[in-house]
Amino acid sequence: MKFPIFVLTALVLLACNTPQNAQSVTTGQPVAAPASPSAPAPFVTWDKKLVDLGKVKKGEKRNLFFELTNTSGQEIKIDIVDACECTRVDFPRGPIAPGAKGRFDVTFDSSEKDVAETIGITIVFRETDAAGNPRIESIEYKFEIEK
Repeated sequence: MKFPIFVLTALVLLACNTPQNAQSVTTGQPVAAPASPSAPAPFVTWDKKLVDLGKVKKGEKRNLFFELTNTSGQEIKIDIVDACECTRVDFPRGPIAPGAKGRFDVTFDSSEKDVAETIGITIVFRETDAAGNPRIESIEYKFEIEK
C-alpha cells in the first residue's frame, strides 16, 4: 500500500511532537532538565508580602508586622516608606547589613474606612539596580469592615 508523501511527512511530524516523559530512550531513567541560567539573587526577601486582617470593627486599630532579610550582599538603607493615611509604619532608619533582618511594625486605624480594602505599603531603597533604577518593594494588608 502506498501513501502519498505528505501523509507520511505528517505522521512523522506528529510523532515527533507528541509529549513524552523525560526519560532516556536507552535506560528508561529520568533525564535531568537542562540547566537554566541562574537568576540573580533577590535584593531582599520577605517573611510575607500580604497580611489578611479579616474582619475589623470600624474605629478599631490593628497592629501587624512584616520582616525583610537583606539578601543583596551589600549594606542597604530605606529612603522612603509610603502608605495610606490610615497606616502608620515604623521601619528601620539605619543601614541593614547583608543577611540582617529589618522589621516593619504597622498600625492600621480603621476609623475612616467603610468598605473592604487592600492597603499597599511602598518601600523605596537608597540602592539602585544595575540599570540605575530605584529599588522599590511593596507589601500589603487587607481587611473587611464590620460595622
